[in-house]
Amino acid sequence: MPGGPDRGFGMRPPKGRRGGNAAGNTRGNAPEVDVHDPNGVRLQKLLAAAGVGSRRACEVIIGQGRVEVDGQVVTELGVRIDPATQTVHVDGERIQLDADRRYFALNKPLGVVSTMHDDLGRPCLGDLLEQRNDRLFHVGRLDVDTDGLLLLTNDGELANRLQHPSYGIPKTYVATVPGPVNRDVGRTLREGVELEDGPVAVDSFRLVDSAPGRAIVEVVVHEGRKHVVRRLLEEVGHPVETLTRVQVGPVLLGDLKPGKLRPLNSREVAALYKAAGL
Repeated sequence: MPGGPDRGFGMRPPKGRRGGNAAGNTRGNAPEVDVHDPNGVRLQKLLAAAGVGSRRACEVIIGQGRVEVDGQVVTELGVRIDPATQTVHVDGERIQLDADRRYFALNKPLGVVSTMHDDLGRPCLGDLLEQRNDRLFHVGRLDVDTDGLLLLTNDGELANRLQHPSYGIPKTYVATVPGPVNRDVGRTLREGVELEDGPVAVDSFRLVDSAPGRAIVEVVVHEGRKHVVRRLLEEVGHPVETLTRVQVGPVLLGDLKPGKLRPLNSREVAALYKAAGL
């Protein structure tokens, strides 16, 4: 999995050691579960490969009682697990151990359709990924006239949760609109605007910059309805001229250039799992 020692686990204080068993009880009076798989891979080796830290640092983290396997605290270094079937958390954050899972951020350019194939021959995501062998799919979509951040993965469980409205994953957009923008626009959007398919309220709104006749605004929504940001801004008198998505949950677009792809690091993947309740 992409990522390196950016997690900084080794700098955190220990939670305390749990007896001498390979797995400690983390659920009150619930019975302990034997997480050791004699045919598996050593836990510290998997953690190091996942970018948590060096193998020695991972051994320290395990000894401090900061690693859970299937909900059980593991403190012994001899524990082996199956990365394909068992779940691991470090300091409460899920660690993806399956080396076959892929997670990417893409800066979708304007004019590109958010599909892997397009029957009309229009530029699409598949054209940007044609050099890759991964069977990736996109998390959500962006309009052809909207550029910015799209997440790509082959992790179906995570992707489904990130797209499901019940998890309310926030998405941040920056829009250029006709100005000036009155002070009451933000309050109106936060209180909610009635659209043809029902009311919508933004999570936050702020004026980023302004010039004569034009303004740049930032809008955060967790709605996934079609053209929702464009429709909201038009409803309050500021039709969108340009629109860019700059953040999805904890993942930032940053300085990624249009049409370029970058792997998510281990901290970003862990944060996405947390946001999706996994």
